[in-house]
Amino acid sequence: MADSSKTEKATPKKRRDERKKGNVFLSQDAVAVVTLLGSFAAFRLLSGTIGAQLSGFMRFCLSMCAVDGSLVLDDMVLELVKQGLGVLVRSVLPITLVTITCAIVATFAQTRMLVSTELIRPKLSKISPIQGFKRLFSLKSVINALKGLLKICLLMIIVYLSLKGMFDESAKYLHVDLRASCAHLFSQGMNMIVKIGLAFIVLAAVDFFYQRWDYERGLRMSKQEIKEEYKQTEGDPQIKGKIKEVQRSRARARMMQQVPQADVVIRNPTHFAVALRYHPEEDAAPIVLAKGMDELALRIVKVAEENKVAVIENVPLARALYADAELDQEIPPELYNPVAEVLVYIFRLNENHKLVK
Repeated sequence: MADSSKTEKATPKKRRDERKKGNVFLSQDAVAVVTLLGSFAAFRLLSGTIGAQLSGFMRFCLSMCAVDGSLVLDDMVLELVKQGLGVLVRSVLPITLVTITCAIVATFAQTRMLVSTELIRPKLSKISPIQGFKRLFSLKSVINALKGLLKICLLMIIVYLSLKGMFDESAKYLHVDLRASCAHLFSQGMNMIVKIGLAFIVLAAVDFFYQRWDYERGLRMSKQEIKEEYKQTEGDPQIKGKIKEVQRSRARARMMQQVPQADVVIRNPTHFAVALRYHPEEDAAPIVLAKGMDELALRIVKVAEENKVAVIENVPLARALYADAELDQEIPPELYNPVAEVLVYIFRLNENHKLVK
């Protein structure tokens, strides 16, 4: 019985893992019905050829009886065996190939071309008497037994009714020739096989949907299993949070190390600060070395002042740079003009400072 706590559908990872183990959906009744119908169709199409082969072989056997005694018995037996094997191969081999092909196609169509050796590996649980006893009296075994009994009963009923009809009409065979009688018997036999096939198709359809439902039920997971799987695949959220925090801390540390290399820090009084570098011989446009908000902005300003980097207060420009400019990237083209004005102002201050010295 399925665990009552397993109420959630299987995740894609769960399905992949079960598939690797060879646990896939497969209705054996569907495979049996497809094989039966394919074999019947092949026999029906090849019945004329098979009949001709058997008829030819019978004629050959009768002709061998009419030969004189000069023919060596060993040669006769050898020739009969050769002819018999030839007829057997030509008659049975095509139907056998069709049967094998139908079984393979019906199986692979359900398992989606899965070939797994997991199920044939030796396991102690397979030879354990306790596990075998549990499997013997499991719900699945009971259902399989009931299905088998239903098939047998249905088959016996169809065969009985068909044979009863044949026996009722057998008296008519006294008034017709042998060829017509055999043709009628063959036709009745084909009708019986068709009825059996139709009945088994219905049973196979029921079994197909039941096996699908049972397979999905067996794959169901509990909410705790889904959480554990998420932790295994995505990582523990707490650990991931700590890792991201460490990464952010290291990124801030690297960013703060670049502030002394800046030419100017543009700030909003307390909320935003952006450190820019512009070396005309190296940079096509000003580069953002650091940017921050609130406490980080104050730290950027403090480091800039300690390293004698110019700090300019420009509220709209600081907000625009913080919102639109990316770290370690050039500033957007629409901010070239206002940033250029600030840089020109800084460069002039530096030049004047040098002249005063």
